[in-house]
Amino acid sequence: MEPAGAYGAGKAGSFTFDPVAFFTHPRTILRLMSWVFSMVVFSCIVNEGYINIGSERLLCVFNNNADACNYGVTVGVACFLGSICFLILDIYFPSMSNVRDRRRAVLLDLVFSGLASFLWFVGFCFLANQWQATSPDELPLAQGSDAARATIAFCFFSILTWVYCADAECTAALLDWCQHKRIHLATPGARPQQRSSYTVPHPQRYNHSNHQFLSSPTLH
Repeated sequence: MEPAGAYGAGKAGSFTFDPVAFFTHPRTILRLMSWVFSMVVFSCIVNEGYINIGSERLLCVFNNNADACNYGVTVGVACFLGSICFLILDIYFPSMSNVRDRRRAVLLDLVFSGLASFLWFVGFCFLANQWQATSPDELPLAQGSDAARATIAFCFFSILTWVYCADAECTAALLDWCQHKRIHLATPGARPQQRSSYTVPHPQRYNHSNHQFLSSPTLH
């Protein structure tokens, strides 16, 4: 296997995409789970999250609070689209030969995953609180009850998947920074080109050129 550069950067060139290896990797599975969970959340609210009680006005099943339904739909759609974008990024990541582009991709993934984790946590607490405050009299024949419970449950599941994604990206960025810091202190007289040769591959990205996942630091 050829040595990898920073964040798994290798030599530029053509690469072969192995769909079986890619879609069976735990990271990709988590991406798909996040995508599905987001879709479940906003689809439950859109389809069954509003009820009509004796008027043409639709009321949110979460304590008649429209903000609760709007929040769930907004976060769900945003994370749904984000999951698709980062899945595409994971596919094309090995073809990036520029270290700065790879670093930006990793940091973008880290920021988005951390933000999504926070938003899902807030959404879980907010929706659970509003559902607890909902009176049975406000939901004749328990309309929308199953959808409300499913929404809250999948908000919680989404927290777990996005936290794992954020943790993986944080670990990758921290390992790379520590490795460069160690080499900078150990070789103060080395040129920037020499220092940059000591790098840490991204631990979660799939290397399409040799159908392997880069999982350990490499010195070359």
